[in-house]
This record gives sequence, C-alpha cells and structure tokens, in this order.
Amino acid sequence: MSLTQYYTATSLDGFIADPENSLDWLFTRQREPDGPLNYGDFISGVGAMAMGSTTYEWILEHDFADEEPADWKWPYDLPCWVFTHRQLPAVPTSGVEFTSVDVATVHKEMVEAADDRNVWIVGGGDLAGQFADAGLLDEVIVMIAPVTLGGGAPLLPHRIELVLDELGRNGDFACAKYSVVRPPA
Repeated sequence: MSLTQYYTATSLDGFIADPENSLDWLFTRQREPDGPLNYGDFISGVGAMAMGSTTYEWILEHDFADEEPADWKWPYDLPCWVFTHRQLPAVPTSGVEFTSVDVATVHKEMVEAADDRNVWIVGGGDLAGQFADAGLLDEVIVMIAPVTLGGGAPLLPHRIELVLDELGRNGDFACAKYSVVRPPA
C-alpha cells in the first residue's frame, strides 16, 4: 500500500527556504548517508512525486543554470506532477506533468503510477498542506537544521495533527517521522 509522504528539511524556526527562496543554509550542514531517515533509504521506496512550481523553478535554476534547455536532464527517474497555474518551461523527456487540478484528483493518478511504492510530496509546505486538508497525507518526515532563518517559506502553513513515530540524529540534523492523525469520520 502506498503512503503519501512529505519528506523535507526545515530550519529550527520552521522554514524550508529563506526569504530569498535560497537553500544555502541547508547545504552547509553535515549529514550521514546511512544515518536515520536518510534520503537514500527514503527515495528507494518512492514511486511518484509531486511538487509546487516554486520547487520546480528552484530545480531549473540550480541544476540547469548554465545549460541550454535541450541539454537539461531531469534529476529524478520517477513520474512527477508539478502543481502550477502558470506556464513553466518543460524539461525534455522528463515525464513531468504540469497540473492545476485539485490534489485529490491528481493523487489517484499518482498512487496508480507509484505502483505500490510511496508518493513523495517534495515541496512546498502549502502543497503538502493541501494533501493533508484532503485527507491524503500519511506521513511528515523532516530533517531539522540547527539554524534559524527568521522568515521565508513555511514548513507547513496548515494545521495538521501529528503523532511522533521516529526520532533520531543524522549529522547536524534532528530528524523526525510523524504519522498524520485523521479526524474522526
């Protein structure tokens, strides 16, 4: 059975990007490739992914900054949906689908494409919150960096009730895995 997971990193004060949409604060921190809740173990269970337009544009700006669009190579070998209301440049042969349809409708396609593997909500926090509001988010897995940003893109700008399932330390990060508590029907 597929789980829908929001796997991300955050500053101690709850931001996934600073006010300039930078992640520089994140890449200066030490991580253990085989440590608790590591990316390698996580991504091995993922069969499909979703992201918002800001995350997609960040990938374009940072992975392809000096390349011609014809030379772009998408970094994920997974079906991917980008939620946006704008026209965005496409990465050739990436399999990325752009959508402005509600998350519940697209979620069914994602779970089918994941083929019993998990669905990863990459970013951002509002998109993960939309999945939670629709009763479709199962887990929040977060790596908490030892830095405060004072503002920026919030981790989760929606109210979500969680239960702590796992807690550990991975290098400089405190890492936690939570199950989403569904309201009674």
